[in-house]
Amino acid sequence: MRKVYLDHSATTPSDRRVVEAMLPYLTEKFGNASSVHSFGQEARAAVDRARRQVAAFVGARANEIVFTSGGTEANNMGIRGLCEAAQAHGKHIITSAIEHPSVRSSIGVLEQRGWEFTQLPVYEDGVVRVEDVRAALRPDTILISVMLANNEIGTVQPIGEIGALVRAERERGHRHLWLHTDAVQAAGRVLIDVEALGCDLLSLSAHKIYAPKGCGALFVRKGVRLIPQQVGGHQERERRGGTEAVANIVALGAATELAQQELPARNEHTRRLRDRFEKQIAENVGEIVFNGSREQRLPHLSNISFRFIEGEGLLIHLDMQGVAVSTGSACSSGTIEPSPIIQALGRDDELARGSLRFSFGKDNTEEDVDYALEVLTRAVASLRKLSPLSKESLAMV
Repeated sequence: MRKVYLDHSATTPSDRRVVEAMLPYLTEKFGNASSVHSFGQEARAAVDRARRQVAAFVGARANEIVFTSGGTEANNMGIRGLCEAAQAHGKHIITSAIEHPSVRSSIGVLEQRGWEFTQLPVYEDGVVRVEDVRAALRPDTILISVMLANNEIGTVQPIGEIGALVRAERERGHRHLWLHTDAVQAAGRVLIDVEALGCDLLSLSAHKIYAPKGCGALFVRKGVRLIPQQVGGHQERERRGGTEAVANIVALGAATELAQQELPARNEHTRRLRDRFEKQIAENVGEIVFNGSREQRLPHLSNISFRFIEGEGLLIHLDMQGVAVSTGSACSSGTIEPSPIIQALGRDDELARGSLRFSFGKDNTEEDVDYALEVLTRAVASLRKLSPLSKESLAMV
């Protein structure tokens, strides 16, 4: 059976070149980067080189990069670390309705400690409005946290405009106001420049850009103070305790360098595959809704709701035929919950439950797309025959 992986927003396969770069640090170059002897110094040099690579990837200085275990830790460190350091100046946060759970949960922890937050709508196109950010600002607002691109529908948010708003507010005297953006999904798919974005904190994850799981990074603008969330060591300039995962850090550095070099070619390739996929779906499968902006989105991702079908059931049908995709719905205790991201677009529960995310990668082919289309078309027709509300089932009565 043919295997087709269309879930690159969940994770990516490690690039062979990235693995080759990290392998020596799993074997002969095994030193602890905090050790003073030659083994440790060899590891330290590798970490420093990776830090420079990641910094170049986002347009930062090397000393503004903190390595973490992944995007979730980076989001926790940035949000909770900054808010805990700045709480004497206010306890209000602005965020959006479509943030990653690690952002929502970090803010939830702060809410339990007396913080307040304003959740911005994203409307039918899945995009935050800058005027809504401006209207939500309060004298006690400390942090704005809006993702650069959404993980489920791929919409790219106006972070540069929000960053300009933050800078203007500071000039007007709102000195204790900072901007965090979760760039985990955007990395490797849009050019990232922290100066152009105007952000003070930015989160990254290795396994979204063809590196192994277990490593991430947080950009922390010079002068921004954080309370460490992981203590017990002096590593990362006292900002994150724990022995550095040298091999994974090397992999992240190599992956960012490759992503920067190959971004135009990767984007052109995945956009062509996605557009081919969407064109054929629109022509051959009825009763579908494309979710989120069709223009202001990542080039590799398509989110589609199928009427009269549960997304989980369709996902399982596709998986049985070797096609891997994902759904925003969560299956828990036998109950399928509708995707909150799709609901935030104003979709009804049926469409929210019937959504699937298709995310293409640099190694996918047109043959992969054609096979996925064939399998998907059959699966939709088969499932709709079982639905009491679909045209296909009514035609059988």
